Amino acid sequence: MESIAENLGRIAASLPREVRLVAVSKQHSAASVEEAYRWGQRLFGENKVQELAEKYERLPKDIEWHFIGHLQTNKVKYIVPFVSLIHSADSLKLLQTIDREAGKCGRVVECLLQFHIAEEESKFGLDEREAGEMLESPLFREMRHIRIAGVMGMATYTGDREQIRKEFRRLREIFERLKQDYFAEDPVFREISMGMSGDYELAVEEGSTLVRVGSSLFGERSY
Repeated sequence: MESIAENLGRIAASLPREVRLVAVSKQHSAASVEEAYRWGQRLFGENKVQELAEKYERLPKDIEWHFIGHLQTNKVKYIVPFVSLIHSADSLKLLQTIDREAGKCGRVVECLLQFHIAEEESKFGLDEREAGEMLESPLFREMRHIRIAGVMGMATYTGDREQIRKEFRRLREIFERLKQDYFAEDPVFREISMGMSGDYELAVEEGSTLVRVGSSLFGERSY
């Protein structure tokens, strides 16, 4: 079995220079994160607030932490002081909470708008109409402590590669329309977060700039 460092080297070598690797360390130990850190990985993703906050306290402070899971408004205050990017902004209420808590810390927090691109009902996310209404609302325009940095989506869990490709392509098209209509002059709006261990190669082909890879790096999780 390959080591974490060997897995990192192999996957990083397969990515174009413009694509960043988010090492998804959820339910893996701090020691595993440290092994990846020693290799040179600095960008890690977590999907549980408590686990992220605990790892932040224990691990080196030059790690760039991304929150990639569904975020409840009552948990925002625990990660806003240090998180670099929140991938899963899926409502105006959540963005308002992030903006308010970031203001208390004197920070501006970058967020991605999460879109529902899969055929599975269980996935979270906006549709384009909801996103447009949100971006045009006076409440959104009043926010001073968030920056929208791009979009995120999760494809259907299926073996049908063409369906996955179609869903990734749809997210790229959403990104391009939002860029044209709302963020044409904003260099911060640049990220497309899509692709995980089983499908990141397809995501890269369809324009991903952030791939979220966990089990291919760290091995299967112990639940």
